[in-house]
Amino acid sequence: MSTSDTNVPAGGDTAAAHPRFAEALRELGLDVEIRRFPDATRTAAEAAAAVGCALSEIVKSLIFEADGVPFLVLMDGSSRVDMDRVRAELGAVKVTRPGADVVREATGYAIGGVPPFGHRTRTRVLADRGLLAHEVVWAAAGTPYTVFPLDPGTLIELAGGTVVDVREQTA
Repeated sequence: MSTSDTNVPAGGDTAAAHPRFAEALRELGLDVEIRRFPDATRTAAEAAAAVGCALSEIVKSLIFEADGVPFLVLMDGSSRVDMDRVRAELGAVKVTRPGADVVREATGYAIGGVPPFGHRTRTRVLADRGLLAHEVVWAAAGTPYTVFPLDPGTLIELAGGTVVDVREQTA
């Protein structure tokens, strides 16, 4: 599949995005390219392969719960979240991964398509500092079939994120 087969023309054509996310883009006055793929890109590796970018240029929007309260972590696609670092950052006793029902309830989107902003409810957002190492990152546009590019600083700002170091350290 060539990218020319999947590109939505630049100029803010948000028809491919999830309606809630398309509305968030309109409200923000944000004009981004939405790419739709014929096959789902539910994982960071699938999204990177479809876009043709490095795995670390994919933004994973991950919902966790801290002491029962949902929050979002924005992490690059090649890294894992360090739960101890998140727990310390939030001052939480217990940090867990909730089920798909909690993710959908908190965000309005299904796992594999959660965008970094435009959620049903406002949650705390932690953005790993590693995202800032890239000029452009790609994130889900509300469905497992759609992504959009944006500079990471703007993405984190629009998500209301706090830049932190919550990536698992490799030995």
